Amino acid sequence: MYDPVSEKVFPARLDQLEPVQEFVNQELEKHDCSPKVMFQLDVAIEEIFVNIAHYAYLPDEQGEAVIRCSVGGEPLQVEIQFLDNGKPFNPLAKQDADTTLSAEERDIGGLGILMVKKSMDSVDYQYQDGKNILTIQKSIHQKK
Repeated sequence: MYDPVSEKVFPARLDQLEPVQEFVNQELEKHDCSPKVMFQLDVAIEEIFVNIAHYAYLPDEQGEAVIRCSVGGEPLQVEIQFLDNGKPFNPLAKQDADTTLSAEERDIGGLGILMVKKSMDSVDYQYQDGKNILTIQKSIHQKK
């Protein structure tokens, strides 16, 4: 059984990253989330939210991001959704960065979402009703 979904709307600006992380961390602290998992989630939140702030909207647009967070299930896990009305973009469709190449040989981009995919239990993207919806899930007591 999941807790009710907590939801908050944030301006899609870089200065809102810390408030977004605090919003999610407050939910996780209610469930004794391990520090390692909280760190992994903070990194994932940073990657996803910074991408929304940088790329979802045109420079002169005042966009928003809706963050939804729920905890529940057995084993206990967190589900975080990032919703925005920006241009459609599926970060999961891009080929994973080739980490066998040197930084100079690699194409720009892709490392952040690769880190998110490797550290989360699941990552899903949908474009629905004019919204990008990226969902991450993670067991909160996991040692991964």
